[in-house]
Amino acid sequence: MSTRLILPPLKRMTSTTASRSCKTVAVLGGGIAGLASAFRLAQEGHAVTLIESSPQLGGLGTFFQHDGRTFEKFYHCMLPTDGPLLKLIDDIGLTSEIYWKPTSFGYWHEGETLPLNTAVDLLKFTPLNFIDRLRVGFTGLWGRKCQSTGLDDITAVDWLTKLSGKNAFQTFWLPLLQAKFGDRYHDVPALWFWTRFNREKGDSKGECKGYLRGGYKRIIDTLAAKLRAKGVLIQTDTAIESIDLNDAGRALIIVGGKQQTFDELVVTLPWPAVQHLAGERLRAAAVRPLPEIDYQGVTNLVLFLKRPLTPHYWVATPQPQFPFDGVIETSTLTNESDRGTGRHVVYLTKYMHRTDPRFREDEKTLTQSWWASLKTLFPGLSDEHLESSFTFRAPFVEPLYTRGYLNQRPPEVLVPGKVFLCSAAQVYPNVTSWNGSVAQCEKTLAARAGVIVK
Repeated sequence: MSTRLILPPLKRMTSTTASRSCKTVAVLGGGIAGLASAFRLAQEGHAVTLIESSPQLGGLGTFFQHDGRTFEKFYHCMLPTDGPLLKLIDDIGLTSEIYWKPTSFGYWHEGETLPLNTAVDLLKFTPLNFIDRLRVGFTGLWGRKCQSTGLDDITAVDWLTKLSGKNAFQTFWLPLLQAKFGDRYHDVPALWFWTRFNREKGDSKGECKGYLRGGYKRIIDTLAAKLRAKGVLIQTDTAIESIDLNDAGRALIIVGGKQQTFDELVVTLPWPAVQHLAGERLRAAAVRPLPEIDYQGVTNLVLFLKRPLTPHYWVATPQPQFPFDGVIETSTLTNESDRGTGRHVVYLTKYMHRTDPRFREDEKTLTQSWWASLKTLFPGLSDEHLESSFTFRAPFVEPLYTRGYLNQRPPEVLVPGKVFLCSAAQVYPNVTSWNGSVAQCEKTLAARAGVIVK
């Protein structure tokens, strides 16, 4: 299944056609989906207002300062297959600033980190017996070769158990599912796993990831500058109180207790926010009832270290004795010019629901606990190696998918001709990522133009 979506070519507007077809459009949400949507709409000549509730643009790509440099609060990378994102980066003139490096994956088991990147690595993977190793290998191979038809209607549990066997599922696949979805893993469709097989391991030459000089903030800042140059009004630190239609059926938002009307709205907020903000007239005019879709959140502890941990970009730690499920050493990907000489940047991550007590754990307690646990993983690590640490949380990261999600997925057109949706809740079965969000932007704007993209 390709993630590359192609919109019809933009037509050059004369002053006459521009005045006739130009519309006032409010883009709600300043993450990458909102920035990309505003950029494309401005290219078409519309009068665009971009509204973001937080002080920063970027959504999950927002950043923080440390030692005179900026770093992402939540780790990001690019893959060579990220066509829509790479196309957007090219359109804003930053392609030459991307650099690529080979990366690898490790799996912690009984005191050692096992590489898990090649067929030979799998044959040596001691947590599984030899037959189970072969079955897991077959599962990965079949997942990259089989068609996706029907996989949305069966669970990943059933599909993986059938292919790999009960023991391999319990030992290998189940901890990975639980790491992403916690106790909500039971009904996740097999299609979710199939997509990941085909994104992460689609190149026989091995894993390769990309980053951009100056970090993701540079993408955000460049897009913002180009939007302003095109006349887009950007409002940050502006909370939206309601999304609705007025008495005349015109698209309406309420900000600071005051109504603002537009010809169209493009809503890029997390779906739970859309459910909360949608007014009665919008609900009544919607093409179908708004579905109930919950989200998984995430907690990240960002560590600045004076020594490296492993050669791997990602080390899975799904065992229950650890408070985090992964160790992501982004300094295996980024250049020293982007992070500082001799500095190693590590993200410890845990996906959890926003109602989980651990999501609200005191930052000092969390840091002490996670740091102590990391030192048990890497016995050579000591307090003198820790330069600094920061904790970040996001309540709405990944929709909690259930069987038949393709039929539950919200439509691109909420109210025909007036309200359009570009949300992470629609990205499935593609991977929830910046690339997935840009691809969804293209799909939403195509639907807005009356073009159906499958």
